[in-house]
Amino acid sequence: MGDRIKIGDATGDVIDVSYIDTTLWEFGGQYISGDHPSGRIIKFPNAKVLDSMVYNYSWPLFPYIWNEIKFNIGYESDLAFISETMQRITEEELGQEMLARVEQYRELLARTPVDELEVREHPRVIFRVSENTWLEAIVRYLVAPREAGSVKTRLIKKLLPALNAAPDKVLFPKGANR
Repeated sequence: MGDRIKIGDATGDVIDVSYIDTTLWEFGGQYISGDHPSGRIIKFPNAKVLDSMVYNYSWPLFPYIWNEIKFNIGYESDLAFISETMQRITEEELGQEMLARVEQYRELLARTPVDELEVREHPRVIFRVSENTWLEAIVRYLVAPREAGSVKTRLIKKLLPALNAAPDKVLFPKGANR
């Protein structure tokens, strides 16, 4: 009860578990994106858990998920400036909460055979070559699953103005009408 899960194509918060079936309060789904409740209820027979993968986003031992924000940037952009700006703003927004979450993550990993070589205490910025002609600047951070959408929105509202304030260092794709 209360866990946020995905089973098959259904994602939602478990609001009831009976002997016969389980009921989810859907989030995302066909009509709405992100982690906002859609208003629909999903029922599935409990037997479905025996032949389906169940993803639990709110496991009591570690009730957080890694989340990312990606921006397409030009190859000529100042990658050091972008990395520092994205990391600083994300760190200011998440503060000590992320440090505690990462420590909890490390402790759990230490009890498993998973060999995680690099778990950073702070938000991490990485760059990837995009499938189009741009680079992706990606900031990765830990967040509670139910807060993922609102945290992402808050971060985007702070990241974009800071990056747009340096058009000589951050080259974003431009539309045909600009």
